Amino acid sequence: MKKYLVLYKSSVSAVEQMAKAPPEQAKAGMDLWMSWSKKAGSAIVDLGAPLGNPMKVAGGSSNKSDSNVTGFSILQANSSKAIVDLMKDHPHFKAPGASIEVLEFLPMPGMPQK
Repeated sequence: MKKYLVLYKSSVSAVEQMAKAPPEQAKAGMDLWMSWSKKAGSAIVDLGAPLGNPMKVAGGSSNKSDSNVTGFSILQANSSKAIVDLMKDHPHFKAPGASIEVLEFLPMPGMPQK
């Protein structure tokens, strides 16, 4: 089975979304995620987490980044088409300016596979 890194992107940071959501809206959003996770079942390797405070590190220095990645998951499936099908109706699409980027983990020669 192949593994995929799923990056959740939004025009509004996860920090801002969580800070501004009233408790009932936050609970409704979490309920949607839990419902989706039950549907995804064994495809989920790591449900992931929201991400915040992005930094760009290069050449020994770091700066604040304007990354619009707001969260991640690690999923597994037999094909990229199966992952794309799984992402249809994903609750992340309810976020402002939402998109999802999927990247396949590639095997590294000489490294054991997990």
